[in-house]
Amino acid sequence: MSKRPTRAKTRREIAAAALILTSVLAGQSHAASSEWISAEGGAIRLVALQPKPDGSIPAILEVKLEPGWKTYWREPGASGIPPQITLDPAGDVELEAIRFPAPKSFGTGAERYAGYDATVAFPLELKRLGDRRDVRIRASVFLGVCEDICIPVQGNLELTVKSGEFDNPLDGARIEEAFTTLPEPPSKGFRVDKALFDASAGVIRFDLHLPDEAESGELDLFLAGPSGSFFGQPTVAGTPGSKHRVEVPVKRFGSDRDTAGKPIVLTVRAGERSMETTLALD
Repeated sequence: MSKRPTRAKTRREIAAAALILTSVLAGQSHAASSEWISAEGGAIRLVALQPKPDGSIPAILEVKLEPGWKTYWREPGASGIPPQITLDPAGDVELEAIRFPAPKSFGTGAERYAGYDATVAFPLELKRLGDRRDVRIRASVFLGVCEDICIPVQGNLELTVKSGEFDNPLDGARIEEAFTTLPEPPSKGFRVDKALFDASAGVIRFDLHLPDEAESGELDLFLAGPSGSFFGQPTVAGTPGSKHRVEVPVKRFGSDRDTAGKPIVLTVRAGERSMETTLALD
């Protein structure tokens, strides 16, 4: 199996391509980005490119963080605010999904949460609606940033992708990098087997297979489930070169506490690689 390019190499290649495009399109490119909305600790904006023939629109929600500040993953923990985007139904696009790069873990025990401590871009899966030449994107965004406490950031972002204009190559590089650095899908050497929920013990158990080059790197696991779910600190047993047995404490709150059949997304960060899969619980 061929190895994925390292993140550093990918960034160098994208930057080089952007410089070439900048020289070719000098004086012709136009940014398809919203104004920045600033708040204590950071700022947010939308960036988008021309629609593709199938109607999809490459785009990102960019979150710029000041030093010492963090923002949250899709499952932020007990007190964080994950990124939320609502598109104006009178606009020209619909949001099919917001994607998340592999996060880091901060804190321990009940204070543990998943997030990012540097500027981050969340890829957006947008779909064009109708046949209007210029595409308007209007979005209401709500997320949290934190230093010592969580501060909500909320605002309305708007941009127009004008038909026939060249994409800004630097914007294109940012969007391409954001999609490139998303977790990879499961593969033969990087996957999960035998996932089950032990209701009596209140834990999810599964076997995790890691690629050889990731065995010596830092390992971190993150789970996100339906509303009312809380996942504790995963424990991992196993030796390098073998499969690892993972146990994750889980609690369900509210009237519906059944975990069977509920979609639970697992993201694994292993060294320089990351993988994401949906657990099929027996």
